[in-house]
Amino acid sequence: MSTRNGADQPKASREWGYSRGWRRFSVIILRPLLMLLMKYRWQGKEYLPRTGGAILAPNHLSYADWPSVAWFSYVYGHRYPVFMIKSAVFEVKVLGPIMFKLGQLPVYRGRGDAGLVLKQAEQALRQGAYVVVYPEGTASRDPDLWPMVGKTGAARLALTTGAPVIPIAHWGAQDVLPYGSKRPHLFPRKTITMVAGPPVDLSAYAGQRLSASTLRAATATIMADITALLAKIRQQTPPAVPWDPAVGGRASSLDRTDGGAPAPSAAPHPGQAQPGEAQPREAPAADVPANEAPAGEAPAGEAPAEQAPAEGPPGSSAAGPT
Repeated sequence: MSTRNGADQPKASREWGYSRGWRRFSVIILRPLLMLLMKYRWQGKEYLPRTGGAILAPNHLSYADWPSVAWFSYVYGHRYPVFMIKSAVFEVKVLGPIMFKLGQLPVYRGRGDAGLVLKQAEQALRQGAYVVVYPEGTASRDPDLWPMVGKTGAARLALTTGAPVIPIAHWGAQDVLPYGSKRPHLFPRKTITMVAGPPVDLSAYAGQRLSASTLRAATATIMADITALLAKIRQQTPPAVPWDPAVGGRASSLDRTDGGAPAPSAAPHPGQAQPGEAQPREAPAADVPANEAPAGEAPAGEAPAEQAPAEGPPGSSAAGPT
């Protein structure tokens, strides 16, 4: 696969691809680090498809959840994960070309080809990849770190391709590296608990026009499943209304319950406007959540390999490598 340097912006005709050699090399380098720096407790292996592409939709707590999500995908799903990452990472010298060689996807915003990443993600899904999309688009700003109102990119990708959305909830990465901090807390080793759930049921939206209201409702369904998984991990009750970063708080006017799903009494039929809304327009293709990574740093989650590792978590699905 030919790759571009960090200064060369991808053109609209760019096809998705990756270098097998670079992926193998990244595993050799990062596997021992991932085993050394964190402990893992996992569940839900049975929900990760063994064949065909899938969208992995995790909650987002910290930069440190990148490697744990990637390691989970690699060990449990036997797939090298493909992350959708903000474009600034690809513009860093040396790092940018490596990201392209690893098959990662840059999200460009405010450009005419901003929707290109969804086309590339579709290509990756058709080739059987696990495409990791953080629906929140950024680390949670909820004061108690519950999942926020999501962006619509994951729902759009799922409804366009028919690929299953596997909700993933995790807890513990915030103890390794709190969001906004540059100083990790590596020792003693922290345990990352991660659980995958059954594919999100988006059948109610299949065949519907991809209007803004349809995509928001499908996104709320995805976020509700993620929140329910996290509630089981934390053994706590999530807030009735999710944090909305657009308003900087919990907007009661959203009329949502169950961690982000529309309230049963007010759930709009796919394609219809919610009460008090103007008739929705088509949602812009560029509403894609870009996974955050600090400029100049490679998210460690891009490391795990395309082939199944020689060793996995001991036991079955309950415990990860320690």
